[in-house]
Amino acid sequence: MIKKGIILAGGYGTRMSPLTKAINKQLLPIYDKPLIYYPLSVLMLAGIKNVLIIVNKGYVNQFRKILSNGERFGIKIKYLEQAKPRGLPDAFILGEKFIGKDKVALILGDNFFYGQSLTAKFKKCAKLNSGCKILVHPVSKPELYGVAEVNNKNKVLSLKEKPKKTKSNLAVTGLYFFDNKVIDFSKSLKPSKRKELEIIDLLNKYKNIKKLSGEFLGRGAAWLDTGSIDDFYNTSAFVSALENRQGLKIACLEEIALNYKWIDKKKLKTAIKFYGNCSYSNYLKKLI
Repeated sequence: MIKKGIILAGGYGTRMSPLTKAINKQLLPIYDKPLIYYPLSVLMLAGIKNVLIIVNKGYVNQFRKILSNGERFGIKIKYLEQAKPRGLPDAFILGEKFIGKDKVALILGDNFFYGQSLTAKFKKCAKLNSGCKILVHPVSKPELYGVAEVNNKNKVLSLKEKPKKTKSNLAVTGLYFFDNKVIDFSKSLKPSKRKELEIIDLLNKYKNIKKLSGEFLGRGAAWLDTGSIDDFYNTSAFVSALENRQGLKIACLEEIALNYKWIDKKKLKTAIKFYGNCSYSNYLKKLI
């Protein structure tokens, strides 16, 4: 069972400049919550209570203001500063001490997942015994993504980064589940032409030993990358429409914690005081 998770919330956010010149992208709002709430909710839904958030240098205090040490959600949150972006696998080198001898999940800080059956899927992935499991989702323009070819036994046959031609339309999403070999595999990687460690190279290490499998998100699920201005505001509109139609909140961390019995209603009252008079607090009041 995977009990530890890493959120990679570094990067320069250049595609969203000038918004990201003064504030980290993951602290900008997706409708009524900071973006960071959404990837954190995915780890929590998977049953992961021990989280490391990797951020840009000088940004730890901004994240602490909103998330603190995770006690409000019945979890533990630690922070690590990244001097400069060195690619996704660098998260496992930086986070070696945090991971220890355990297995670990990684989610990119700008990824958004939504779907009724996803909680069960996340929990299933967190039961990983060995190897690596990636989540894949069909897209209309696979040439814009890392693409996986997966057989009917969920084994990954090939991986290509932004291929001009491909048989598959399955994009590799920004959520990964790894065994402890991920640390040594990451250390053995050589930087690419971009002078970064590449996630595709790391995944290929697992594919080469036949330990890479793919999990399908399913047709009813939504996976959105909020990396550009248009994608960011489209995601915000998506959340707004769903929440206002259903009267339910997406990525309400306290609600997840309450449902999992990680916090009680007394803690919920403390959270309401923390947020003050706002629609998010009003939603928490309904839970009481």
